[in-house]
Formats: sequence, C-alpha cells, structure tokens
Amino acid sequence: MPKETITFEQFLSTVDSNYQGFIQELHNYLLDNDCKPVFEQKSNGYFVSYKEGKPQKSIVNFLFRKKGLIVRVYGENVGEYLDFLETLPDEMTKAIEKAPICKRFTDPTVCNSKCIGYDFNLKGSHFQKCKIGCFMFFVNDGNNPYIKEFVENEMTRRKTNV
Repeated sequence: MPKETITFEQFLSTVDSNYQGFIQELHNYLLDNDCKPVFEQKSNGYFVSYKEGKPQKSIVNFLFRKKGLIVRVYGENVGEYLDFLETLPDEMTKAIEKAPICKRFTDPTVCNSKCIGYDFNLKGSHFQKCKIGCFMFFVNDGNNPYIKEFVENEMTRRKTNV
C-alpha cells in the first residue's frame, strides 16, 4: 500500500493555533535556506524532518508527544555558538540536562558507528549527550524565540563550514 502524501498545510492544521505562526515562520526560514522537508505520519501524529546540504543531513524535526509539539535541533556545530547556549531559559537547559548520555563517548562499540553525540559545556556543567535527544524543546511562548535563534545559529555555521 503506497504511503499517503502529507502536506505542510495538513501538518500545520494539527498544531495549536497559538503556535502556527511560529511554525510557519520557521518552515519558511528553512525553505529559504534550501532545506528539504519530509512529512510522515507516525503513531503520535505527524513527523516533519528538514534536511540540508550535500549529503543531506537533518537540521530540524517537528514531532508530537503527549504534552505537545517538540522541535529537535541537530546542533552539530554547537561548539561554535556556546555563548548562545548560555542564554537559554531554565526550561530548555533542564531539557538538555535530562537528555540521555551519548553511549559512544563511553563505549565506541555501542550505538550507530556513524553517530557521535555532542560534547559541550553549559552553565558550568560538562555534557556528553546523545544527538537524538539532546536538543529537544517544547514549542511554547517562552522557548520559541530561542528555538528560532538556535536554528539560525546552526544554519549559519553549516553554511560557513562547507
């Protein structure tokens, strides 16, 4: 059975109306920076992935959880904008703290051999976090400006490090 084609508009219609403008703005920014979106149906709702570059790598995902919509940022260049991380509100810092540790730092034989997590310092603490769970933030009024700036920082570094 062929997969159903999902559009951005279908995805957006499932987002809380308070955050649709933010999601539209982030979507437009990613498209303007040559990102390719992929829309999928998952058991918790729609899943959207934006990839950029050659070879294409994920930069942002939108995914639904019981408590709301989450944005996952793939911050592969996070070491180049640590000053920005220091400005994150407590809610976002706590999300990073709760993220799982990257097992590849302790045992290189576990997990995917192509995957290595993030190794960085934040607010006086050292973190070695899994790239899948590290930068996952709920879409809400307090987080949204920081999510946007995070994505912009990462996009800028990816474009200048080519």
